[in-house]
Amino acid sequence: MNLPENLKYSCDHEWLKIDGDVAYVGITSYATDQLGDVVFLDVTTEGETMQRSKPFGTVEAVKTVSDLFMPVSGEILEFNKALEDAPDLLNSDPYGEGWIIKIKMIDESEMKDLLDANGYRTIIGE
Repeated sequence: MNLPENLKYSCDHEWLKIDGDVAYVGITSYATDQLGDVVFLDVTTEGETMQRSKPFGTVEAVKTVSDLFMPVSGEILEFNKALEDAPDLLNSDPYGEGWIIKIKMIDESEMKDLLDANGYRTIIGE
């Protein structure tokens, strides 16, 4: 399983990549493997401020529809518009072009509750 060491991970299978004062959020390759082929994303929370663990959208795959959860509290600055035409980027490049939202974090102390790659491997049984 591909788990970049430079990311933080939530127990809900989201990842977080810090870039200055913003962070990119996506779902892990483990999550996409469990979901199957992603066919649609519904993220209508752009511009909203969301609390950690609250759903910011849904991902629809061949097998199921699943909520997407905020790994930390923040303002949703941008939704990755490339996913509108190519939701399969979540399957093919979950840690790169398949990022879902860009956020401005409210409380960086919430980062302490996220997992590193080794911690995430433990919860998925790898």
